[in-house]
Amino acid sequence: MIQVGRYNELKVLKEMDFGIYLGDGIHEILMPLKWVPAGTKVDDILDVFVFRDSEGRLICTTVKPYAIAGEFAFLEVQQVNNIGAFLDWGMEKNLLVPFREQPNKLQEGKSYVVYVYVDEETDRVIASAKLNKFIEHEDIDLVEGDIVELLIYSETDKGFNAIINNTYSGLIYRNEIFDKIRIGDKIKGYVKQVREDNKIDLSLQKSGYELVDDVKWKILNILKEKGSIPLHDGSSPEEIKAMLQISKKAFKKAVGALYKEQQVKLTDKGVEYIKR
Repeated sequence: MIQVGRYNELKVLKEMDFGIYLGDGIHEILMPLKWVPAGTKVDDILDVFVFRDSEGRLICTTVKPYAIAGEFAFLEVQQVNNIGAFLDWGMEKNLLVPFREQPNKLQEGKSYVVYVYVDEETDRVIASAKLNKFIEHEDIDLVEGDIVELLIYSETDKGFNAIINNTYSGLIYRNEIFDKIRIGDKIKGYVKQVREDNKIDLSLQKSGYELVDDVKWKILNILKEKGSIPLHDGSSPEEIKAMLQISKKAFKKAVGALYKEQQVKLTDKGVEYIKR
């Protein structure tokens, strides 16, 4: 069955002066000549993106859009008119976000996280900035410690909200962020916890012993190079974050582990490396 807005493996059925026709045994779909790969011949199988043109006809292409139906993406508004906003998604024809799918009016030249999908009424690929209705809130198939792919989509007083694995939504707390992140960033993260109300807390660092081990090696490498660092129990979280991009809690645990291993000496001035 042909899936509009997605990639389909189709067989080349016939060649014409203006392109080729591909099919799945039921439908025949035109690929204009400008998109036909060199050397393509009848009976070849091509992986193609299927969409509807301005006249509603099914068309396929080898051009890969920035996002397909069922995906969240960070896209730039190219134009706004009386129909809606049109986004650059890597195709010749821009992607429409109808006004009804804009919680706040999208502005030309700015980029937004949207959800790409196929409109049931028109069978055309469109996008929505009303993300919440496309996020899974009930069936959470995640556990603490899972490594996840994140797409940052909004900022609040508490921190940054992120799409998780193109399915769920979670929060990265501001006081646990040690590198600059922005809306639209795609980064790796970790599930900190899934609450009873299905809210998901995220972290950009590993938890538990894995985090301590990572931080320990980071500090040790700096100490081997510099001999000492001017941080100690009395250092502020801001000082530790500015120098090491970690929390004070992670710093204390890692330094404690290094002290027990007799790799460092603790002084009023900071942490010193014990040379072997």
